[in-house]
Amino acid sequence: VEGRWVGPGEIIAGKYKGTKFTCDFNGSTPDGKVGMTLDGNCRVGVFTQKMSATVERKGRDGYRGAFMGGSTGNGMDIVGGNVVDAQKVVFTINRNQLNGVMQARVPDDNSMTVTVAVRVDKQLVPVIGMSLKRVDSVEVGAIAKN
Repeated sequence: VEGRWVGPGEIIAGKYKGTKFTCDFNGSTPDGKVGMTLDGNCRVGVFTQKMSATVERKGRDGYRGAFMGGSTGNGMDIVGGNVVDAQKVVFTINRNQLNGVMQARVPDDNSMTVTVAVRVDKQLVPVIGMSLKRVDSVEVGAIAKN
């Protein structure tokens, strides 16, 4: 996921359903570790919001990290994860009583879709969707199988 990623997104459910935004992220991987970081911002009209997600494999504990600063900030903790295949990873996210998943799919070297869904009455409801394209020539990194 290294490189610069940009693209549109939309809030799919909730109070702000239908709100469209554009995002600009820098992707990186930690030195000598299995993981990734997407750090940047998303813009709605004249308003810009910093956005970030960091996840790292922590040995037997699996994947750990933070989305939007984690539960101590304005976001959610990444408390687990599973590499489905070489193109898809699903992370478990949590904040207080709110649980859900963040899914990233990389169908080719230059595109990525990210979906955040929360659990409501035993069902996962998608709340945020993004469709990102790589805008630089860097094509480094891979998702490691468990």
